[in-house]
Amino acid sequence: MVAVEAVAVGLNTGYKVTKNQRKVRQNRRKGRITKRSKIVRELIREVAGFAPYERRTMELLRISKDKKALKFLKRRIGSHVRAKRKRDEIQAILTNLRKHHKKDKSEFMELKSGT
Repeated sequence: MVAVEAVAVGLNTGYKVTKNQRKVRQNRRKGRITKRSKIVRELIREVAGFAPYERRTMELLRISKDKKALKFLKRRIGSHVRAKRKRDEIQAILTNLRKHHKKDKSEFMELKSGT
């Protein structure tokens, strides 16, 4: 849409007005994770661990079988989009675990060499 200029004649004629800012409707927020639910999910993941199909997916991703992991997840979850999302989530978890493992290992080596 073309911006209205405060002129009486020409293409962009009209009275210049400021648009009202509408509040975001409740249904537009649907599906967004709140702080509380995020913390609860992390806690449950910490306590309960991973489901068997998630552990199998981790093994497939560790040996670089991304496509096989996607097919496996698609069969288990039932949706291609959800399977892709789950694969990315598990991939992120694996990289996070590797980072922490490397960090812990380097700290252990420093302690070992120090004594």
